[in-house]
Amino acid sequence: MKSRIWLVYALVTTLSWGVWGAFIEIPEKNGFPATLGYTVWALTMIPCALVALSIVGWRLERDRRSILLGSAVGLLGAGGQLVLFETLRLGPAYIVFPIISLYPVLTIILSVSILKERASRKAWFGIACALAAMVLLSYQPPNYSATRGYLWLLLAILVFIAWGVQAWVMKYSNERMRAESIFFYMMATGLALIPLAVLMTDFSRSVNWGLKGPWLAGLIQVLNSIGALTLVYAVRYGKAIIVVPMTALAPVLTIIISLTIWGVIPHPVIVSGMVFASIAILLMAE
Repeated sequence: MKSRIWLVYALVTTLSWGVWGAFIEIPEKNGFPATLGYTVWALTMIPCALVALSIVGWRLERDRRSILLGSAVGLLGAGGQLVLFETLRLGPAYIVFPIISLYPVLTIILSVSILKERASRKAWFGIACALAAMVLLSYQPPNYSATRGYLWLLLAILVFIAWGVQAWVMKYSNERMRAESIFFYMMATGLALIPLAVLMTDFSRSVNWGLKGPWLAGLIQVLNSIGALTLVYAVRYGKAIIVVPMTALAPVLTIIISLTIWGVIPHPVIVSGMVFASIAILLMAE
């Protein structure tokens, strides 16, 4: 069981992010901007960080290396999210998401070349299926809306690099400091970027400050925070080349929930992605 604990954490992350993905658009549709949703998410990281620290007796590592590594993980993840907001404002989602969804490729390259991680042939086939599934699951119907130059493409590549490097830094950091300390600094950097998220918010439009706005967002965003915490543990005990592609398949659960609750019929391309994802999870989990 101890050797498989990474799988438990990875599945919790996938489950949390899958449910989070199915409901995250509700507050925004109710009039609570996604940028302010980021602010709520950063705040929900606080209780998760406190729980994590309590597990290790509040022993937070405060040396320079730990602060730099933990902050790097946080800045790459949270910073990438803020850049994504701007990317989607400038560029078409149907191209942006397939580009960003392949960030595990960069994690795999870095983990294999620098950390010397290895996997069985079956696991590698599962990883390949996962990568194919990510592109298919991120499919967005083309709307052929006008784009503003090519800045959106540069920003999309920037998010791809940030999230790909983040997962690798997370694994590298886990070998040199406690997972709980990593998450604490992820929380701290997420909070530090709140002013930027507020500046990115369009307050010319009315904002829903009621129960269906920030309060509902908080209930949903806490799932994102729980998933982030268990991801740190999954990467600690497992191989990044397997954990990262597996947890990136959370959209499968999102689609299933959306189909069940909202009656949304997925596009055939997305259905194909779900098939690849199912095969990938079975192969990587063995």
